[in-house]
Amino acid sequence: MAQTTPNHPLATPEVTLEMARDHGLTDEEYGWIRDKLGRTPTFVELGVYSVMWSEHCSYKNSIALLKTLPREGDALLAEAGEENAGLVDIGDGLAVAFKIESHNHPSAVEPYQGAATGVGGIQRDIFTMGARPICSLNSLRFGSLDNPRVRYLFDGVARGIGDYGNSFGVPTVAGEVYFDPSYEGNPLVNAMSVGVAKIGQTASAIAEGPGNPVYIVGSSTGRDGIHGATFASEEIAEGSEAKRPSVQVGDPFTEKLLLEATLEAIGSGALVGIQDMGAAGLTCSSCEMSAKGGCGMILHVDKVPQRETGMTPYEIMLSESQERMLLVCKQGREEEIEAIFQKWDLHAECIGEVIREPRVRVFWHGALVADVEADHLVLGGGAPVYRRETRRPARLDEQELDLADVPDVSAADAAAALLDLLGSPNIASKRWVFEQYDTMVRTNTLAGPGPSDAAVVRIKGTNKGLAVKTDCNGRYAYLDPRQGGRIAVAEAARNVVCAGGKPVAVTNCLNFGNPYKPEVYWTFTEAVGGMGDACRALGTPVTGGNVSFYNENPDGAVFPTPVIGMLGIVENVETGIATAPFRAAGDAVYLLSPAAWAHREDLCGSEYLAGLRGVARGGAPYMLLAEEAAVQEAMLHLIRAGLARSAHDVSDGGLTVALAECVLHAEALGAEIDLAAPGMRRDAVLFGEAQSRIVFSASPERGGEIERVLKGRPTRLTRLGAVRPGNLTIRMEGEPVIDLSADALRRPYECAIPDYMDR
Repeated sequence: MAQTTPNHPLATPEVTLEMARDHGLTDEEYGWIRDKLGRTPTFVELGVYSVMWSEHCSYKNSIALLKTLPREGDALLAEAGEENAGLVDIGDGLAVAFKIESHNHPSAVEPYQGAATGVGGIQRDIFTMGARPICSLNSLRFGSLDNPRVRYLFDGVARGIGDYGNSFGVPTVAGEVYFDPSYEGNPLVNAMSVGVAKIGQTASAIAEGPGNPVYIVGSSTGRDGIHGATFASEEIAEGSEAKRPSVQVGDPFTEKLLLEATLEAIGSGALVGIQDMGAAGLTCSSCEMSAKGGCGMILHVDKVPQRETGMTPYEIMLSESQERMLLVCKQGREEEIEAIFQKWDLHAECIGEVIREPRVRVFWHGALVADVEADHLVLGGGAPVYRRETRRPARLDEQELDLADVPDVSAADAAAALLDLLGSPNIASKRWVFEQYDTMVRTNTLAGPGPSDAAVVRIKGTNKGLAVKTDCNGRYAYLDPRQGGRIAVAEAARNVVCAGGKPVAVTNCLNFGNPYKPEVYWTFTEAVGGMGDACRALGTPVTGGNVSFYNENPDGAVFPTPVIGMLGIVENVETGIATAPFRAAGDAVYLLSPAAWAHREDLCGSEYLAGLRGVARGGAPYMLLAEEAAVQEAMLHLIRAGLARSAHDVSDGGLTVALAECVLHAEALGAEIDLAAPGMRRDAVLFGEAQSRIVFSASPERGGEIERVLKGRPTRLTRLGAVRPGNLTIRMEGEPVIDLSADALRRPYECAIPDYMDR
């Protein structure tokens, strides 16, 4: 076999430095490629390097920082980045695979397919490990709903997520949606999937054993998605609409067949390894599997099933057509694999074999068109690793907040302020979104979107459940990146705790601007540092995730948005679940907070300050990680002891919004609340977003038990009032400030987003 690539018509036009630049490679990177090959790359090789060394595949500007995150824990079965998804031991011989990824750039130019294929891609990452997906989540960001194009994007994304997930047959159980002008031209669409597998019956993305056949299985290959990885590694610009061919097209019904065939193939024992063809398609799967196994592959890409005529090897290697896998079969068991995929009416075409030499060689009708060293292409191997220049943004030195310049809310205006907050798209009900999703398919969903801080999904055959949540407040990270990163982790964990789950591990999706801009990279560095601080304090190691840079448009970068996907374990779903709604008239309403305080004069980063006062300064809200950990531990103990009948964390909109939501989701119940905060600003007490606080309700007869459980813990228990039929009534120092019926609260809360979308 030839050891170098011969001159061949397919290698023309002759590759030049300008072509390398057009492929997203730097001059220095192109020089490294030439030095490694000892020659000018062929056009196919240029394409291979461009996608493998793109930010999307190589993490070249982020991996050095990501390695500083806590990546080890007793329950982890795979290190971060080792497999397609994180893998956590949950006992009973079971493991949970979970991961979150972005599909931001595709969704910006083709929202329906961009979101749909984001959902499909993350599901494949889960079931290629041998885990059956049991639920999906998402985290979405858009510009102002006053903008017609934003409404178009929002509608397309929601429909894409719903149509793909509903057809695939996995419930979408939780998520979050935020709106801010910073996301105007570059929406964020992050998709998460969670699956369950038996320990010892999972699969790995590896190629081993010279002579073992290599199969491409699933759908045919087309031209959709070519250079999708490169497209995701550049800023959105005016010409981005012309790159619609870089957006893949999904088929959830084929993916359902692929799921069943893949799990059957893994269960057969006939596989060596398997990997999804996501970003960079056949290129990425063949190179990464080879590098992991310390071997190589021969690929005859003319044998790849194609759904379009005249495709070239360059296009086949870079296509990101959906619903495809690359697998290595044990030699001699080819007929088993072919029979399984034939049974499910899917392609299973042998396109090559594993070789001992650690190179990927690509042939086209017998001609060698690419010959590259696998390890030189991949993350952790020869892919570049950079630490970019950092510079603290000057705006952070100009954002000091003097509350003396902000008028306090009057007692007469407090109710109107609450209604305005409930009608803010960031706080208002997201029913318009989640009612497009099937949240109950497979009948395992015990707590879904709306009344629960986190979703809870039953693990069939056990008493256990999983509590799962995505969370991040980009405004916090914009105002204070390190504190914003900490709060993203802490609030996701607090939500899981309020549902009755013990937080055990996280996945993350880090959405930032251009890393070559020093202010952006400083922000990224700080946010990652804050995430690490919180993960260590809360004992939630990072199992993996995704970095999405270049989230910019001509008007600037998005808010730094380090989205956290939190996994928690509910030990007993029969007794250990809590939701937000008040449960019964007469129940006591409590606030659980750090020992030193129940209320703070803190409006930093709040929706009240930004949305109602037009002030976005002063840093992120107050939070100390030691206090946060103590509150979470205490709350989980109360829920597991059966003492808390409802639980809801204080976050966006502050304490009053939290109380209103406990009423809104209840059945014909209100509450009478007395807040004691002498000398403090009224708006800070009502609407401040200081962290580490949870509102919960309990039977009044169990107050003594609650106090005994909390005795000696560094937390404070404050009785706020009681659940009553009728209105939500709030007094401060005996003065009435809010007296609103559930119907009055419900109108802005339920109607805000539908009213925008009906325009």
